Amino acid sequence: MADAAEAGAAADAVETRDRFGLTWRPALAAGILAARDRVDLIEVIADDWFGRSEGRALRTLAAQIPVSIHGVGLGPASATPSDRKRIDALARLVGSVEPDAWSEHLAFTRAAGCEIGHLASPPRTCETVEGAARNLRRLASAVASRPTVENIATLAEPPGSAMSEAAWIAAILEEADADLLLDLHNLHANASNFRYDPFAFLDAIPAKRIRAIHLAGGRFVGPPGGKRILDDHRHAVPDPVFGLLEEVGARVPHALDVVLERDDARPPLEHLLGELDLARSALARGRARRASRPEPARAPLPPPSGRASEAEALLAQIYTDPAALARFLENPPGPIDRLGLRLAAESFSRKRERKFH
Repeated sequence: MADAAEAGAAADAVETRDRFGLTWRPALAAGILAARDRVDLIEVIADDWFGRSEGRALRTLAAQIPVSIHGVGLGPASATPSDRKRIDALARLVGSVEPDAWSEHLAFTRAAGCEIGHLASPPRTCETVEGAARNLRRLASAVASRPTVENIATLAEPPGSAMSEAAWIAAILEEADADLLLDLHNLHANASNFRYDPFAFLDAIPAKRIRAIHLAGGRFVGPPGGKRILDDHRHAVPDPVFGLLEEVGARVPHALDVVLERDDARPPLEHLLGELDLARSALARGRARRASRPEPARAPLPPPSGRASEAEALLAQIYTDPAALARFLENPPGPIDRLGLRLAAESFSRKRERKFH
């Protein structure tokens, strides 16, 4: 009996629990550190810390609370190689701070000399699967640890795609041996914008690959009858996203890090802590009804077209040049998401203006 009790105690000691945290902002610093009983970790944006004495202040912060580093500018989901200088900057920061985890987005941010200024979805093809896997392996080698990768929200279905979003992401996770930072508001936005079932998306992603969660809120944009959800991180988490978190709890057997993102228009900290409490409750409900589920079968990759880099260059151009967008829409090569491309180009333009002014 004693041996069994000791074994049980040892198992409890090594069991990892779910953790809940916030995106770090200096204005929230004092409140977060005073609320350590309700905030388990923080997430910092890597690009905000590049060049700051290799993250000396961030190392000090990491000694007080677990830190996750989140990259936003590398754009590794591309048929072309990621920028070496950005890789090296990220490697120096991660190596200096030694965070609990680090992550990047399944997006591209530049092509053919055009800087989009934000996260764009590439054509979902086997070429971008293979390109993303190559870039993620280079990242893992440079940083000496693997990133988790995040699904992104998009206002436009990327032209030239040959795969569903879920199949594309699952293929990248397999090819790169990567884990997923599952952004549930991005999933909710894309499912709403493009009329697919978010629960079917969850069924298509191997549960063993889901290691972290993002929660956020957004708003509707676009004309009447064509509204789409923009993931702007400026609003409260909507109920459907908490519903998706419950579903994740019912599927994923291991511990998760859950981070609430709020970039601008921040309410008082107590409001954010209340949203974290709602997240705890939602995940606990899912944990309570967890059932074993078979891992999804991996769909075969479609045949390569050899044109993914050309498609990325075209997208980068029409997202940064209004005249190029107008020319493209006048004579597209086939059926395209006209409204989504216009909305995406407008959103990227506003984000570039905020960044440089």
